[in-house]
Amino acid sequence: MKRKLTAVSVLHYARLVYRSILFIWLLIGYIAYRLDRGEDIAAALDRQPLVLAVAWAVFVSEMVLRFFPSRYESPGCQKQFEKNYIKSGQTDIVIQDNNATVLVALIWIVFNGVFGALRMTDVLDDGIMILLCAAYAVCDMICILFFCPFQSWFMKNKCCSTCRIYNWDYAMMFTPLFFVRRYYAWSLLALSVALLVRWEITFFRHPERFSEKTNDYLQCKNCTEKLCAHKRQLKTLWQQIEEYTAKRIQALRK
Repeated sequence: MKRKLTAVSVLHYARLVYRSILFIWLLIGYIAYRLDRGEDIAAALDRQPLVLAVAWAVFVSEMVLRFFPSRYESPGCQKQFEKNYIKSGQTDIVIQDNNATVLVALIWIVFNGVFGALRMTDVLDDGIMILLCAAYAVCDMICILFFCPFQSWFMKNKCCSTCRIYNWDYAMMFTPLFFVRRYYAWSLLALSVALLVRWEITFFRHPERFSEKTNDYLQCKNCTEKLCAHKRQLKTLWQQIEEYTAKRIQALRK
């Protein structure tokens, strides 16, 4: 049975669209400015304060809203709040993917450290670091909507709702901005780190909210996202396309 997109899922797709547009716009702008004027997109952004202000305000608004309960956000980030803690009656807190968080953090720091070293030696410029952030922003939505390598390869959690590092997304997204010496870059990074710190403090103070065993809010029956159903539909559609393509190829060979 096909499911309609929930309000939360629609918002995810909306974010995917405007983040993709932003990335493409930045990429085209970067290439154009490098070819025509020999400068990077960061310098161009400084001369377009309205565009910069809108993009900055959108991301700041998204992060500020994460500090408060909202029915329009994913259960993955909403499980930290007391109002979303539905006692299951069990006391055995089980978070299977907790140990993988250290590995993910180390990999992310090393991976971005390479780009940071290249920026500090002027092999890369601020424009590349901003483009990298925009690419991460798009990949963040791809992870939620289609495929998440962190979930599949490291965390092994059943879905986004039970993800141990869900609220790390903005801090991971804006990591490259550490090497961009502009007020908007460091303000975005600072707010994202504050979001991550608040998440981690809540986890260590109230781990029962993050465990499916002790928090019924994380049960499938209480999910307001239902992305797993859409992912299964997409997987089925892809399989049908592959089967149709194989049949067409076979027919053409006859």
